[in-house]
Amino acid sequence: MSITPAPSAAATGGTVACIGVFDGVHLGHRALMARARREADSLGLPLVAVTFDPHPMTVVSEQGAPTSLASVAHRSALLLQAGADEVDVLPFDAAMAATDAADFVRFLLVDRLGVRAVVVGEDFRFGHQARGSVATLADLGERWGFVAIPVPLAGHGEERWSSTLARRLVVEGDLRAAAAVLGRDYRLDGIVVHGDHRGRDLGFPTANLAWPGDPTIPADGVYAGWLIDGNDRMAAAISVGTNPQFGGSERRVEAYAIGRGDLDLYGHEASIEFVERIRGQLTFPGVDALIEQMSSDVSAASTILRDHG
Repeated sequence: MSITPAPSAAATGGTVACIGVFDGVHLGHRALMARARREADSLGLPLVAVTFDPHPMTVVSEQGAPTSLASVAHRSALLLQAGADEVDVLPFDAAMAATDAADFVRFLLVDRLGVRAVVVGEDFRFGHQARGSVATLADLGERWGFVAIPVPLAGHGEERWSSTLARRLVVEGDLRAAAAVLGRDYRLDGIVVHGDHRGRDLGFPTANLAWPGDPTIPADGVYAGWLIDGNDRMAAAISVGTNPQFGGSERRVEAYAIGRGDLDLYGHEASIEFVERIRGQLTFPGVDALIEQMSSDVSAASTILRDHG
């Protein structure tokens, strides 16, 4: 197993670690981080969020990993916002998957981070074939001088916040409900690339986003949301789909920055935040009908975003 350098926080004489995949950093993850933050403050130690890339299911499951809810960079930023002093991204490979629970704790947590407390969800599993449990972690803590703190899963009513739930809601196009689980609008990061330039010809020039990895893409249709270029956050009407009106087959995400026909974002790193679905993907009897609908979509998006703030 390759051991990555310890975060600089480990040089302070000990840390509190909070461990998880943290896909999307939803409200349940934030509740976990809040408990870890309180523990770190009570001990006067830095809090390190420990996560993994790629998703462990990529390595250990024949079906592979689910689509992601945040890039590694975005996930790290969200964990810092949630209270971490540093984020430790461990490369998950076959060697790590084969590491038994005791070695995982000793080498990656005790030796590298000098953990005094480890905060995890109550269903936390780790080590080879996920044989390690919270009870295992507590036993190892007694051996190596740290306390294991399991945190109950959080949610609203009887429904627990989870990455699985957030992912399903995004795929269904229910972005309002997804935001209620994530605690934020769902975001897609990528690079603006050239498309077919039809939007410009129709009077609605769009930023066509190409993304790395395997992110979760909302259901086909038109959405109100935001196009973000650096510090510029622009109200947008967003199209997701294959553009069947013109016989398209490639699934794309394109955003029209409302009232900003002068933009040239090609090659820029950009983000799209989805607020609410306006309609599903449709075809029209002609271009005039399409333009009329696009105008209506832009108006609807403007109204939604004005109320959304």
